[in-house]
Amino acid sequence: MKVILLQDVKGTGKAGDVKEVKDGYARNFLIGKGLALEATAKNMNDLEGKKASVQHKTDTEKAGALEVKAALDGKKIVIKAKAGSGERLFGSVTTAQVAAEAESQLGVKIDKKKIILASDIKNFGTYTAELKLYQGVSAEVTLEVEAE
Repeated sequence: MKVILLQDVKGTGKAGDVKEVKDGYARNFLIGKGLALEATAKNMNDLEGKKASVQHKTDTEKAGALEVKAALDGKKIVIKAKAGSGERLFGSVTTAQVAAEAESQLGVKIDKKKIILASDIKNFGTYTAELKLYQGVSAEVTLEVEAE
């Protein structure tokens, strides 16, 4: 019997796979526990529609990430911070501050969780930050930390 797996089943396949399994296993275990549906024409059409929907969503998200990359890649963000003694800052520059300055200076909203700093920024100077925008799409910006 052909079934469409709704969840990952160890030893059988991943969610969304169409598998040929024994009738008893399909009826008693997979369908009985809600792990699979029988592969009827209607269910196959529903599966194809869901796959197309997911593909469209990932394509639009990737296109949006590429637009953001084009707007940010190689740009410079100036961050004003309070100065301590020497060339030290009070505290350090956080990813939240970088995200806020990117939005105010470049007009692009970035989630602070997507910003990766190579090291803690505790001194004035120039640093680079990597922005993980989407799987396989990242941009680099230059951060210039100045005294307020």
